[in-house]
Amino acid sequence: MGPADGVIDLIHLADRPDTSGHRVSVRVLGRFQSGILTGHDVLDCEIVIVTEAVDATFAVTVLPEDLEDWEDALTTLESGRFATWLDSGRTPSMKFKPDRSGGLWVSVHDGPSSGVTVTVPLFAPSETWATEQRDMLARVRETYPREVVETSPGAYEWRRPATSKGPVAD
Repeated sequence: MGPADGVIDLIHLADRPDTSGHRVSVRVLGRFQSGILTGHDVLDCEIVIVTEAVDATFAVTVLPEDLEDWEDALTTLESGRFATWLDSGRTPSMKFKPDRSGGLWVSVHDGPSSGVTVTVPLFAPSETWATEQRDMLARVRETYPREVVETSPGAYEWRRPATSKGPVAD
């Protein structure tokens, strides 16, 4: 499980120690509507940006398919190409742009709410940052497994493990 408060990171990108101290995180706070079929597998999250000039938090809900999209975005980033995530228009979106020096520029655009865009340069992220992000994604999936299945459009039921009669508690 996560720390005592239940919050775990899905994404944590930061400069190396003794540099600018910039960081961008997506923190999973818990299930959006635990125990309710249509909202149980949706995650209540926040995007957190910290720099010397900005300390911002954006609320975001993450759907199971968004986790798959993040995995695809990581594959794109590992090949050195620009990637976007959460770009459906329903939540703040994120853009990731690797640069030739090994740095990474991360932009968060809060189109649905404030219209604010914040771009953070990460000049010296860890050399293993992509592996670290994949490990965090695996931890989120392990902590918050999919427990609801859509049996037909608009019809949902619990995905029942052989030894359980309902949703697994958070």
